[in-house]
Amino acid sequence: METALQIILGLAASICLLGGLNLLNKGAMAFLPKGHPPAVVLNHLLRFTSGIYFALGFLLIYVAYTLPQQRDLLYFIGIVVASAGAGRAWSIIRMGAPGMYFKAMMVLEFALGLAIIILQWSRSGMMLAQVQ
Repeated sequence: METALQIILGLAASICLLGGLNLLNKGAMAFLPKGHPPAVVLNHLLRFTSGIYFALGFLLIYVAYTLPQQRDLLYFIGIVVASAGAGRAWSIIRMGAPGMYFKAMMVLEFALGLAIIILQWSRSGMMLAQVQ
């Protein structure tokens, strides 16, 4: 159970680290049409949220390494990861699908978030049974 959680946390950490670094590097102008005037506020917001996204990867690695000591924090991490998928879903509803890659990431984030919550819930039940 703990190994499965560590693998899932590692996958989520990889998404955060690679995705966050990619967006930090590119900035908003990489996604706007050529010749578009500088979007300073959009670039600022994208890089700010990308920094949070990137840093979450380090938090996930820390939690994976200290998993035996972690309890309730895993539920919140599961909610954060699933919420990333929900954000993508909301974007698809409001703006349309940007492509299959992003749909696949949405499904993966939902699945990883729910798996973290379910595995932690199962793990908590097992720990409670061992105490009794």
